[in-house]
Amino acid sequence: MSEALLKARAAKLDADDQLGAKRKEFVLDDTVYLDGNSLGALPAAVPERVADVISRQWGQLRIRSWDESGWWTAPERIGDRIAPLVGAAPGQIVVGDSTSVNVFKALVAAVRMAGDPAGGRDEIVVDATTFPTDGYIAESAARLTGCRVVAVTPGEVRGVLGPRTATVLLNHADYRTGRLHDLPSLTAAVHEAGALVVWDLCHTAGALPVGLDEHGVDLAVGCTYKYLNGGPGSPAYIYVRADLQGRFDSPLPGWNSHAEPFGMRPEFEAAEGALRGRVGTPDILSMLALEAALDVWDGVSIEAVRAKSLALTDFFLECVAAYVPAGRVEPITPAAHGERGSQVALRCEDAGDVMRRLVEAGVVGDFRSPDVLRFGFTPLYVGFADAERAAGVLAGVLAGS
Repeated sequence: MSEALLKARAAKLDADDQLGAKRKEFVLDDTVYLDGNSLGALPAAVPERVADVISRQWGQLRIRSWDESGWWTAPERIGDRIAPLVGAAPGQIVVGDSTSVNVFKALVAAVRMAGDPAGGRDEIVVDATTFPTDGYIAESAARLTGCRVVAVTPGEVRGVLGPRTATVLLNHADYRTGRLHDLPSLTAAVHEAGALVVWDLCHTAGALPVGLDEHGVDLAVGCTYKYLNGGPGSPAYIYVRADLQGRFDSPLPGWNSHAEPFGMRPEFEAAEGALRGRVGTPDILSMLALEAALDVWDGVSIEAVRAKSLALTDFFLECVAAYVPAGRVEPITPAAHGERGSQVALRCEDAGDVMRRLVEAGVVGDFRSPDVLRFGFTPLYVGFADAERAAGVLAGVLAGS
C-alpha cells in the first residue's frame, strides 16, 4: 500500500478511535513516544496532585496526614484501583516495594504453602528467558528454602512439572520479543501438578486483560511505571488470591504487615488478608503520584485497550512492511493476536545505532542487546498516525545506513 493511503488510513483510524480523547490527559510533545513498555508518559493531573501532597499534606498537616490524608491505607486502596485492570476482586492486591522484592516474597511464600521441601516439593521452575532479575531472585529464594531452580522456556514448562514442583515463576509477556504466554493453560497445568504459580505482569498490566481471578492464579506481581504510567520507580504490587491469604507466610514480615502495627509487640502476628504483603513504611510520594496517575483509567475498558493495542501493532507492522527495505529488519513478535503483548520487536543487525538515530529523529523506542529494536504501544496515548510516522522514520534511518 502506498504512503498516501497508509497516512489516510491512519487519519481515519485516529478519527474513529474511542480512546483518542485520552491522549489529552497526558503530557506529550511532537515526539512519537513508543517506550511506554519501559516508562509510561506523565499523566497531566499528576504534578498538581503531587504538589498538594508535598505542600499541604506533608508541609502543613505533617504527621496528621497518615490518618487525615489516608496515607496509612494507601497500599491497599491503590491496590483496589489496580485490581480491575488485572481481573481481580478487591482485597487481593497491595502496593509497595519493588517488583524484585515482591517476586521474592511471592516465591518464598509459594514454596512454604506448597509444603516442606524436604518432603519432596523442592523445585522452583523459572522461565529461562525471563528478565534477569526474576532469575536472580529465584536463585536466592531457592537457597533460602532448600530448593533448586529448574530453568526452562515457557514452552517446556509442562514437561518438567511433577511431584517435586513447588512453584513456577512465569512472565506473562516476554520483555524482549513481546510474546504473550498462555496464562490460563499454564496456570491450569501447574495446578494439575499440585504446585502454585507466580505470574510477573510487568509487561501486560494496563495493556490487556489478565484475568487473575478468572483463571485461579495463586500469586502475581507487577510494576506500575510501564503501562500504568505511575512514574519512574513507582511502587510495585503483589496479588495474593483470597483463599490463600490465610496461608501466605511472607519471608519479609514487617511492622506494616503486623496485625497490630502500633502494638510494638516483639512477636509477629500477621495481619488479615492481603495486608500480609506489606512490609515497612510505604513510599508515600511515589505511592500518591501513582494514585493520581490511575485517574486516567476512569471510564476505560481494558478490553477496549486490548482491541486498540492489537490494531496499533497490526498497523505498525503493515507500515514497516510497506516502508522498510526488504530484509533489513525481522519481526520477532508473534503475528498471532493470542501470542502478542503490546509491543513490536524487530531484529536488526545494527539495532543499537539504529535506535540512537531514531531517537534523534523524534521516534523513541528502545534497544535490547544484542540486536532488538523494541516499540511499546500504550493505547491510551499512542495513535495510528504515530505508528505510521514511526515506520516511515525507521525506513529513512535504515535507508541511510
